[in-house]
Amino acid sequence: MSREEPSAPFRERAGRAIRDAFLQEALAIATTKFIGLRREAFADFPEGETLRDRAREIKEATLQRLDHHLERLVESVERLGGRVHYATTPEEARAIVLDIARRTGARMAVKSKSMASEEIHLNEALEAAGVTPVETDLGEYIIQLARERPSHIIAPAIHKTKGQVAALFARELKRQVAADPEILTQVARGELREKFLRADLGITGANFAVAETGTVVLVTNEGNGRMVTSLPRVHVAVMGVEKVVPSMTDLMVFLAILAKSATGQKLSAAAPASTCAPSTGGSAVTPTVTRTRGRSASS
Repeated sequence: MSREEPSAPFRERAGRAIRDAFLQEALAIATTKFIGLRREAFADFPEGETLRDRAREIKEATLQRLDHHLERLVESVERLGGRVHYATTPEEARAIVLDIARRTGARMAVKSKSMASEEIHLNEALEAAGVTPVETDLGEYIIQLARERPSHIIAPAIHKTKGQVAALFARELKRQVAADPEILTQVARGELREKFLRADLGITGANFAVAETGTVVLVTNEGNGRMVTSLPRVHVAVMGVEKVVPSMTDLMVFLAILAKSATGQKLSAAAPASTCAPSTGGSAVTPTVTRTRGRSASS
């Protein structure tokens, strides 16, 4: 879906999508695969339904006392040298991140697990402020190159076939690449490597934030999450308040079923890809948690 596309009437967009043979092929392959893998994962995991019920209970109980758990999270983050900011609107959240970027002199931001930042249109704001945002999750990287928006919360480029991705790389990266997922991944990895090393700012979302420890948890299938949270001097985690869980014990319940429910994997390739509690002078935002290394980004 292009960035201009939502302005068109829904029926018109739906009609074009139904007639798009490449889109139908990509969705059929992806959704059929997800359903099959998920069924297989839970078939080999008899305690799965019990853990899902327990996760639901934890989530409901946490929401009932959300103020308490948020206060505990803030205390834990700030005890470790981080900073927490609250934002109630997309405009406020963007302003907080832009202020951190300005005060730290950021010129490039690498991003991972950043669907929440898509919701607040952060990339456009960063670009307008002179900061180059670079998506490093493979699906998001593909979507950014295509100048489109994600079409799926787990698989942002679910609507593209490998042939379309190869054609996109040829056009945008000026490289002829075989329509092979492994080769396409290697090309993307090579393109992104120097971006990690040059970036001043790392921006992520969060799968969970643990109130008792101030830990921000990322669960991914790629190693880029670790790069984004550890190489840039400043790390900002943009998250909704519903991501809070009370304790590490509660976190384990969610981690046991997350990959199986989302992608049908028994375990994510990197689970968690990065658990990062601020350890030096820094900053944090809810919906953004931030930390810095070297010098503080706090006001």
